[in-house]
Amino acid sequence: MGGKKKLTLKQMERMTAKQPPEKKKESKSSSGGAPEKKVAGITMPDLRSEKVLSELKKMKVLTPYTVASRFELRLSVARDVLEELQQKGLVQFVSGSRNIKIYKPAD
Repeated sequence: MGGKKKLTLKQMERMTAKQPPEKKKESKSSSGGAPEKKVAGITMPDLRSEKVLSELKKMKVLTPYTVASRFELRLSVARDVLEELQQKGLVQFVSGSRNIKIYKPAD
């Protein structure tokens, strides 16, 4: 298949012996790399909070992905939040399948 082939041990030894000592210290993990990843929260937001409820009412459509991205949650937690809000009557189930469920804020 395509791509660079793996070097033999002898070839790797020769490559490292040819490099000056300064280049050996450098690596891809220097400060010019990609930004740090944010870890999504596991804790559920306070569903009685007016701030959370007002944010949800501003959204036209509520899906687990939109809730997870807005509140920086994991998808599984966002699904649980939406199911709990549906049981309380704060959101209405619109449609969905096994994979995704779509809700809207209750009027």
